[in-house]
Amino acid sequence: MLTKSNLRIGLFDSGVGGLTVLREVYRQLPQESLLYFADSARLPYGTRSPEEILQFVREILDWMCAQGVKMIIMACNTSSALALEIVRKEYDIPILGVILSGAKAAVATGKRIGVIATPATVASNAYPQAIQEIDPFTSVWQMPCPQFVPLIEQNLVYCDRTKEVARRYLEPLLQQDIDTLVYGCTHYRHLEGIIRSLLPDRVRVIDPAKYIVMAAEKELSIMSLKNNLSALPTRFCVSGSPQQFASLSRQWLGFTPNVEQINVKEPSIFMMTLNLLQ
Repeated sequence: MLTKSNLRIGLFDSGVGGLTVLREVYRQLPQESLLYFADSARLPYGTRSPEEILQFVREILDWMCAQGVKMIIMACNTSSALALEIVRKEYDIPILGVILSGAKAAVATGKRIGVIATPATVASNAYPQAIQEIDPFTSVWQMPCPQFVPLIEQNLVYCDRTKEVARRYLEPLLQQDIDTLVYGCTHYRHLEGIIRSLLPDRVRVIDPAKYIVMAAEKELSIMSLKNNLSALPTRFCVSGSPQQFASLSRQWLGFTPNVEQINVKEPSIFMMTLNLLQ
């Protein structure tokens, strides 16, 4: 018998960045069924205004709720920084963001913390605020990295240009003698090989994806929402090109996903039926 605990967990991002969180869910919560949405038609989010991000997030949440998910993970730092606190008050469903989990892990690791993130996340000051609320004696420096997401989405992860861009972004943080670096965007884990090659061994790297999934597991346990059936195949949906997403994501998933193209602005059959019944 299907119960609320057997429903899918929804995850969303502007593109393939949220796959880093998806892989952590596969690793830590293999029994859970998932719905992944990439808003690839409107990426990158990191150069959008707060008003645009909030609009996009509301559209995605409306659509995901219509699909019948039991929890939503914002696998996107920009959305977490600019919209999480607002939409948590508007939706009757657990919604988790990546920033607090990443901030807690960073504070537990070091005292001189560098954050690389999108321009929108940096402008929000979400990471410094979260980190210094936990430990006001921790120093935090941020670096906006506007070129990273476009480079990743164009599958230019391993080119010399990307390494040079990464060197330019990391140098000011290394000049501050950081001991910890936070991936303030879920896309950036895809650049881990390049980023680690440019960091001294003493600098610890924090990937918030790991910690948001740990937080999700606790939330599922508290609310008695852990799945007790076998996991369904992950449902992948995009607002842009399904073929492009499937081709790009294969290198990180280890398989080529079946991808649906959807429009989150259009009312779903589920919602139209529900409205007719009311």
